[in-house]
Amino acid sequence: MKSKSSSGGLVYSTDTGRMCPVCRQPIAQCTCGQKPAPKTDGIVRVSRETKGRAGKGVTLVKGVPLDATALTALGKQLKAACGSGGTVKDGVIEVQGDHCDTVIGLLQKQGYTVKRAGG
Repeated sequence: MKSKSSSGGLVYSTDTGRMCPVCRQPIAQCTCGQKPAPKTDGIVRVSRETKGRAGKGVTLVKGVPLDATALTALGKQLKAACGSGGTVKDGVIEVQGDHCDTVIGLLQKQGYTVKRAGG
């Protein structure tokens, strides 16, 4: 017969809903699967790159001190403001097209220290 601790323990509570099997906290308060925000020097760098994209340019935003969910939300906001597509990969926001000036202006309005990197 298995003990309660080896089978995972409490997975649902009528008070709080689903429970995390690792930290035994409600799913909304669980922090065991989240990575902390990466440490940066406080400067957000905006650059334009065409390498590996068949000559198509993208605007890269690096060094934003946010966690993954907040970074995705910021990426969505930047893409909407520029009127183009893009993605968030490995802590870097990519916006399709050359939108460096627009992105720099938006980030400065949000209170970030921004530098233009590259050419």
